[in-house]
Amino acid sequence: MTEPTTRTLDVSGATLTYDVRRNAESAEPILLLIGSPIGAAGFGTLAGHFADRTVVTYDPRGVERSTKTNPTSESTPDEHADDVHRIIQALGAGPVDLFATSGGAVNALALVAKHPEDVRTLVAHEPPLASVLPDREAALAVSRAVSETYRRSGWGAGMAHFITVVSHRGEFSDNHAHQPAPDPAMFRMPAGDDGSRTDPLLGQNMITRTHYEPDFSALRAPSTRIVLAAGEESEGEMANRGAHAVAERLGTEPVPFPSSHGGFLGGEYGQTGQPDAFAAKLRQVLAGT
Repeated sequence: MTEPTTRTLDVSGATLTYDVRRNAESAEPILLLIGSPIGAAGFGTLAGHFADRTVVTYDPRGVERSTKTNPTSESTPDEHADDVHRIIQALGAGPVDLFATSGGAVNALALVAKHPEDVRTLVAHEPPLASVLPDREAALAVSRAVSETYRRSGWGAGMAHFITVVSHRGEFSDNHAHQPAPDPAMFRMPAGDDGSRTDPLLGQNMITRTHYEPDFSALRAPSTRIVLAAGEESEGEMANRGAHAVAERLGTEPVPFPSSHGGFLGGEYGQTGQPDAFAAKLRQVLAGT
């Protein structure tokens, strides 16, 4: 594998930045690693475990090096899916193998529904889809409450509220959304508000990804092999339950993956999961064994 080569691609409303770690000797399809709002910087450790393949990572629109014409606007899973589709086209690479985590898994489901020819195998890791949970209405309301906290009080308050929601285990009660947001100081978050409302997680993608309705009819039809992945240590959390709910709708079983929601991280963003074990499991799943 060579050192990453950085490229840019102009798309409607954004300029995307992506990195190609090329292995010219590999006969395997390109392996694309995506998240949302996590960008290419979050996949350095995981990419290193696949030096025998060409690996592509990217920054979603509005994240890190990828810019948006209007950074205050929301981005939808369909927009993200079209962005990934255009990157695959630019690479001349389809079908690729695709590992997608968190919001990236939501976007990947949108991609496969529209462009199944782009993807050979999709490993969708913990998509935070409130829309498919048994407690759908309460989960959607909680997601809206986080967004409202951010819009009202800024990043620190919004992030503290977000952390309490994503770490909650089990179903949400009907009154969960009406509970007061936590004090940002509990999570060492700033209490001040700088007036910015362009955060990729809380401002651009919070509602669109949790409220997204996958096209399950389309997802059952394509030749793409779809595997839902759920962390062994995040059982009961909303994103983990999303993996179980999507798998059930597709008539499959989620595959347990080591560690938690960030199990693939090796120090990126200050978080460390079990990257060696995670990469080994991903390799096994991609190989179909």
